[in-house]
Amino acid sequence: MAKASKPEKASSIFDYTEDSIKSLDWREHIRLRPGMYIGKLGDGSSKDDGIYVLVKEVMDNSIDEHMMGHGKTIDIKITDKGVTVRDYGRGIPLGKVVDVVSKINTGAKYDSGAFQKSVGLNGVGTKAVNALSSYFKVQAFRDGQSKLAEFKKGVLTNDPRASKTSERNGTLVEFEPDNTMFKNYHFIPEYLEDLMWNYAFLNAGLTINYNGKKFYSKDGLLDLLRQKTEPEELRYPIVHITGNDIEFAFSHGNQYGEEYYSFVNGQNTTQGGTHLAAFREGLIKGVREFYKKDFDASDIRSSIIAAIAVRVQEPVFESQTKTKLGSLNMAPDGQTVRSYVGDFVAKEIEIYLHKNPSVADAMLKRIMQSERERKEIAGIKKLANERAKKANLHNKKLRDCRFHFDEKDERGFGSMVFITEGDSASGSITKSRNVETQAVFSLRGKPLNCFGLTKKVVYENEEFNLLQHALNIEDGLDTLRYNKVIIATDADVDGMHIRLLLMTFFLQFFPDLVKAGHVFILETPLFRVRNKKETIYCYSEEEKQNAVSKLGSKPEITRFKGLGEISPEEFGKFIGDNIRLQPVLLHKDSHLKDILEFYMGKNTPDRQEFIIDNLRIELDKVEASIEEKEVVEAE
Repeated sequence: MAKASKPEKASSIFDYTEDSIKSLDWREHIRLRPGMYIGKLGDGSSKDDGIYVLVKEVMDNSIDEHMMGHGKTIDIKITDKGVTVRDYGRGIPLGKVVDVVSKINTGAKYDSGAFQKSVGLNGVGTKAVNALSSYFKVQAFRDGQSKLAEFKKGVLTNDPRASKTSERNGTLVEFEPDNTMFKNYHFIPEYLEDLMWNYAFLNAGLTINYNGKKFYSKDGLLDLLRQKTEPEELRYPIVHITGNDIEFAFSHGNQYGEEYYSFVNGQNTTQGGTHLAAFREGLIKGVREFYKKDFDASDIRSSIIAAIAVRVQEPVFESQTKTKLGSLNMAPDGQTVRSYVGDFVAKEIEIYLHKNPSVADAMLKRIMQSERERKEIAGIKKLANERAKKANLHNKKLRDCRFHFDEKDERGFGSMVFITEGDSASGSITKSRNVETQAVFSLRGKPLNCFGLTKKVVYENEEFNLLQHALNIEDGLDTLRYNKVIIATDADVDGMHIRLLLMTFFLQFFPDLVKAGHVFILETPLFRVRNKKETIYCYSEEEKQNAVSKLGSKPEITRFKGLGEISPEEFGKFIGDNIRLQPVLLHKDSHLKDILEFYMGKNTPDRQEFIIDNLRIELDKVEASIEEKEVVEAE
């Protein structure tokens, strides 16, 4: 019998050899690690999702041209799947059209003389757009000549020679985000309109034509605050001050919390940064020095609505997506951001209040009111916080996750908390959630209708107090623990009522949470349509009909009446990569007080009529479906 040969030693997966070292080209690296370039991918339901970053990266280049004095108009068209941006700047130099969109670290912004305070990133932005698009086209028009290039997922597919053109100078970019990267993506018009308005507010004299609408601003941040506020809700006319590389505007209202809009070099820094911290310091300093009183900082800032924009040379952001300024200095060897912004704001506010005694009186009244309100609830607040602290040690309502939004770890960007009602729904989500980034807060029945109540209720009502502590928003959004606050209720009358009660709570006491785009409604399927080979989950009657047509010959149809009826195994599919979220948005023309009054106030004839009209529609649908069922059975 032959002796068996000795088996060769199997190579270990942990072997570290020359073969372990790989070099990725620019395209592969962007597609493998998109988060390094555009933050998170997302599906478009959040305003910081990747598809909006792609739009911004292309827009930023056009804005930079405008800032340098070239091109007063930008034309933008955005459809369900594609984006077109045409500017009328100088146009990309024809010999570099391919390079600037496909060679990493290629751009004009390394020369601080050409783009002293640019918006766009140094040689990265459009490359990321190109690599993450199923189709990408760039065309430059320059002095009667035109050069275009077309790509597919970053790979050059068409590179013809330059040709003559009668088109005006400038650049045209078209792209379609790659749906294999951005799964089930959709653009939300309100987010895009906000983006266009921000560009207009920060670039006085620029006209943006977006999908047939004109966006133009003459008074910059003053126009921004006019759009975000109602005149009758402000305690005094908006204060608007401009200086060298700085502009700010503010007023006090009647709402709870603080509301800030901050920008650096035209970039909306949604998470603030050194410039916003300096503005808040300067505001406190200026007010204290004018009134010669050591007011509590929270009383001065309470109910403020403000906007601040600065221009910084060679800005340093804390992430690739430029949502938070990290720069300590206004220029590499210049004054600190803290002293430049803080001192300017403090000085200008003091001067303004001296010149405008009516504004000074109105501001003082608002500060004194905030002080009274704070002292009134101090005792209740202390007891409630102690109670919440004890509960936090063993909070039965909260099933927390590991990573949070207010922590340094980037995984915190994906953090979310589901607010559910009832044990069965909470149980399904808890069992199927991702424990790294998904938390669950369970309500006990319907929360209190807090419409018209004061903030005392947040501390007196145990459930609201525990929710506030779970989110960690008592002192503002800086400490918010979850990027997405998701209301997860049944899609029936009771579920809708709970949604309204929760939204009333947030809109009344924490409106900045909603305005900053952190609140969402979870969409779960209404139907499951399946045969032996395939299962399709449907979120509407239309989707159900399409699924029935697709699967043919009497598929099994299940209607989900509530979240608790969905098994944890199935629920995991609805809160994973393909999660469907509906953002809670406030339209720019929405009047918060009127909205809350209509939905949550006393039963007015208008509301009764609205409810009856909408119920009738639902009733018609039910009756129609009963008739259909009877017909089928009769056959």
